[in-house]
Amino acid sequence: MVFLSAVNFVRSRGPDEFWRKRKILKLSAHFIGRRRNCYSIAIRYVHRALVYATKGRKLKKFDMRNLWEARLTAACAQHEISYSTFRESLHRSDILLDRKTLADLACWEPYTFKALADIAKRKAVDDGLAGATDTQELDGIILRGTLRK
Repeated sequence: MVFLSAVNFVRSRGPDEFWRKRKILKLSAHFIGRRRNCYSIAIRYVHRALVYATKGRKLKKFDMRNLWEARLTAACAQHEISYSTFRESLHRSDILLDRKTLADLACWEPYTFKALADIAKRKAVDDGLAGATDTQELDGIILRGTLRK
């Protein structure tokens, strides 16, 4: 920009101010009323919305973890094994699946989850864990530890 007088040079803040305000007004485009158009009001509501978005990302992780644990607890109850015994038995069997994967298996692959539950029950019986049941229905399941005995 070429200025012919010092007054216009002093008043001009350059293109940076335009793009800084433009960025805020783009973020406030879906707001209603003056908080959408007026920069001084929009900046307050945009900062507030960004704070909520940051908190929301953490809350989403927390909510998903609760959902997966609820699904796994229900699936474990269906197969007559407690959730804590199920997780401990899978860990001792070197089956290292996370909550999300186990919850997806419980929802969409019930036979696969039943096989995992049977493995967990067998390992619980072999290791003498608290949630262990009788071994009559588990005779067809052979683990590495079962073969050594």
